[in-house]
Amino acid sequence: MQARPEISIVLTTTTPTGSERVQALFGDRVKHVYLPWDLPGPVSRFLTFFNPKMLVLMETELWPNLLAGCIRNGCPCYLINARLSEKSLRGYLKIRTMAGSMLKAVNAIAAQSQADAKRFVALGYPESAVLVTGSLKFDVRMDQEKILHGKALKSAIGSRPVWIAASTREGEDQKVLQAHALARRQVPDLLLVLVPRHPERFTLAAHLSEEAGFATQRYSQGRELAATTSVLVGDTMGDLVLYYALADIAFVGGSLVNTGCQNVIEAAAMGLPVLAGPSRFNFQAVSDEMLKAGALVEVENEEALARVVQHMVADESFRKAAGTAALAHAVSNQGATLKVCSLLLDKIPTH
Repeated sequence: MQARPEISIVLTTTTPTGSERVQALFGDRVKHVYLPWDLPGPVSRFLTFFNPKMLVLMETELWPNLLAGCIRNGCPCYLINARLSEKSLRGYLKIRTMAGSMLKAVNAIAAQSQADAKRFVALGYPESAVLVTGSLKFDVRMDQEKILHGKALKSAIGSRPVWIAASTREGEDQKVLQAHALARRQVPDLLLVLVPRHPERFTLAAHLSEEAGFATQRYSQGRELAATTSVLVGDTMGDLVLYYALADIAFVGGSLVNTGCQNVIEAAAMGLPVLAGPSRFNFQAVSDEMLKAGALVEVENEEALARVVQHMVADESFRKAAGTAALAHAVSNQGATLKVCSLLLDKIPTH
């Protein structure tokens, strides 16, 4: 927007949560609409109304009718921050003809990793049109006001050790609460900040915590944290960085259930030691590199999660070394945004 302020940007999402984030981040600087169902009629009307000169898709958002419509309308398409897991590759290979048709509509791909790039090439996409830029998520800008707020809350808590289970998915809250119960056998004053991925599960998470016998508070209640509270449910949207600032150790959800892990980069960028389960296909390349760098610890189940949390609380030097490695890895992988912007700015029509 800064480089080409005359360009009008239409930013689409598919959920109300996504819409809220767009509004919070960009206000009226972009026009937000929901992406229509990927059916010929709705897509045709959408493209006719907005008449885009360029389509930019994120990560794995390949929509057959949308791409076909862009071909008909002469609208160039670019896939950025692109990732393709081994599981997704196997699925696309079963429908190779359809996948090939979709990819023909894509003018260039900016892949997150060399492994992702190779998988797109394995689908038949020309290697010359794939650029490895790294992940845009490494370039995240943390809200400093929220960080300061979180650190102030941390200071008010005092010396209590705190771990966060961030962006947990359905069926995972119970596992995290079991791990918390096990860890508290050795660390009785341990505080868990439990942050479900989706807002519709905030109340359920609080109920599950109470049913497990934990003194539970919800952040949205706005009360000072009681000394007896053992689980704080992070039940507000857009405040994950605040919750990270409260913590000494971060477990990233979606990884103890088979949903592929949520964003491990945000926790690393906060300088926290990062724990994740075995299901990490959404961040496979990133998490594998973090494992090699000592910036991530894999925990196979809730018992292992409890043991690692206990160990990190007891061994401050180990905990700080893991956090330092995580931050160093996050910083060393920044720069994808400039590479992607360079690619797109060269392609934006001038008329």
